[in-house]
Amino acid sequence: MTTPSLDRQVRELRSQLLVRSWEYRQRHHAHGVWFRFRRVLVDAKEAYAIPRPEAEALIANGSHAEPVGSELQPPKLIIFVPAERVRAIPTARSLEVRLSADLLQAECLALVPFEGVSR
Repeated sequence: MTTPSLDRQVRELRSQLLVRSWEYRQRHHAHGVWFRFRRVLVDAKEAYAIPRPEAEALIANGSHAEPVGSELQPPKLIIFVPAERVRAIPTARSLEVRLSADLLQAECLALVPFEGVSR
């Protein structure tokens, strides 16, 4: 015979197990992409969301796309550029350098590296 409190505990335990198994599957299928993405963010002191044509123009002028961007879903174009170049883009929107909804929603990211970091 079960009691309402025991039923509730069983439901909570099942829910926790489902969430834990989902999180494990996500980490397993990601093959380390989140670690590599965070590693790229470590080298950035500023982040900006920029339009795709501007990002493609920066690549055409010698910047290169970070490979981890293409591993994310949806794919992102992530570029390290000097501060002067990104600040010259009138539509660039400043973002916090952290894993946040704003950063993850941006299709193209322009990152400004810390002094002495070569990218």
